[in-house]
Amino acid sequence: MSLPARLVQAGVELLEEEGLGNLTLRAIARRTGVSHGAPRRYFPTHNALLAAIAATGLTDLAARLEPADGASPEDQLVDAARCYLEFAAERPGMFDLIFRHDLLAGAGGNLRATSLPLFRTFVDLVARVHPTDAELRAIALWTNLHGLAVLRTTNALELLGTTDLDPMIRYVVRAHLG
Repeated sequence: MSLPARLVQAGVELLEEEGLGNLTLRAIARRTGVSHGAPRRYFPTHNALLAAIAATGLTDLAARLEPADGASPEDQLVDAARCYLEFAAERPGMFDLIFRHDLLAGAGGNLRATSLPLFRTFVDLVARVHPTDAELRAIALWTNLHGLAVLRTTNALELLGTTDLDPMIRYVVRAHLG
């Protein structure tokens, strides 16, 4: 494995284990077994390395969101919503990173080319059920799901006694389909 790939892999591991706040160039270099200056040969800024790490998470999320064949469009949308929430729960550090556009904008890696198709997946599924205002409905659905994901990962839903997300997911999807 090349050194840039090893640096990205080490970053992914650190992100998953320790969270975004502890994801420094020095920590990644230490994990990789190279000098603290070595990452800069391949990633000119810390944010460039973060963008490369985020790209791996976006690829994983995109694979999870692929619609299941044979299911109704609404069921595909419910499944995509469930996959989105599962990704957030299983990979909270990565979930935090891939939506930190304030850090990743202009950092390289052309993340928009990877992230915009994820949103288009939701738009396309919404359009198959309710073609009117599909993009606006998808934005509203995504913001609702994102909020639900954050509430879940911060254990706020447990305080409300809500642990079974399936009924909530279906309700959220139906609410945005009109």
